Amino acid sequence: MTDVNGTLNGESLPDAIVDDAILWAVKLNYNHVSEQNQQAFEAWLNADPLHAKAWQRIRLMQAEFSSLPEKLALQTLNKVEATRQTLHLDRRQALKLLSLSGVFAMSGWLAHQHTPWQRLLADASTAIGEQRTVTLADGSVIQLNTGTAISTELDPTQRTIILHRGEILITTGVDDAFSNKRPFWVQTPVGKLQALGTRFVVKLEQDRALVSVQQGAVELHPANSNESLIVPAGERRWLTVDKTQAAANSGFEDDAWADGVIAGQNIRLADLLTELARYRHGVVHCDPRIKELRVSGIFHLKNTDQALQFLVQTQPIKLNYRTRFWVSVSPG
Repeated sequence: MTDVNGTLNGESLPDAIVDDAILWAVKLNYNHVSEQNQQAFEAWLNADPLHAKAWQRIRLMQAEFSSLPEKLALQTLNKVEATRQTLHLDRRQALKLLSLSGVFAMSGWLAHQHTPWQRLLADASTAIGEQRTVTLADGSVIQLNTGTAISTELDPTQRTIILHRGEILITTGVDDAFSNKRPFWVQTPVGKLQALGTRFVVKLEQDRALVSVQQGAVELHPANSNESLIVPAGERRWLTVDKTQAAANSGFEDDAWADGVIAGQNIRLADLLTELARYRHGVVHCDPRIKELRVSGIFHLKNTDQALQFLVQTQPIKLNYRTRFWVSVSPG
């Protein structure tokens, strides 16, 4: 498996240091800080230059950490420490365990909505507008789309990818190192999927996941149901905690983003603008009067402003940039 240590702003830091920085952030922001704790923190901070570097990057996300509900943060901290001590785990193992078991998902809020925690817990992640490819030891290739975070668990009995956030394209490997090929699972907040020798896309959208199969087949298992369904190549379905259901054709080519483009035929303009907005910071607002316009073509993701300008040239619309982070699209 590709070894991806705790990474902040593109530079790798040891897992233990990242985990300590997370815990110090919670302690200092959501607890009454005693003089003893303050001295302990300063001792940790000064013990190693990497500690200061990790803390500096945590501070860059201070605004997002400050939005954590106080009660939730304290409960999370207590659960992390109790589990770590009981099971004799290191902090990263405890954080992963708690994430998978749902401790971070109290009220459905933290684990799947709060980006800094997801990215720090993940083995691999991407920022807004970034894409990345990870190759695992079994030969599987995972392509991460914009704003995505995953963890990987490969052991002698199975292969598991945990999708915390965003969208991935998976091409499963042959797993030659094992005579009995290990099952390949993708775990999501709404259920799990088993790859049956395949290439497929999984995209999280609020309380559901879109599964689009390009090759082979994928078996879907909703979290709250004992029933499962096999999705063959060429089909796409929604997975929720209770069921699966057919996903209507949106016009998009579901895996085109892996080639750096949005591509499709007869796409609603509102849907296209929503998709483009995933690759840029800020807001792209669509006037309701033009949301049903239909668009076809290929739109490059490296420069979303250029893609918007292309739309102006081909559609009866205009752009109004209130700031570089807010663009309104209205009738031309």
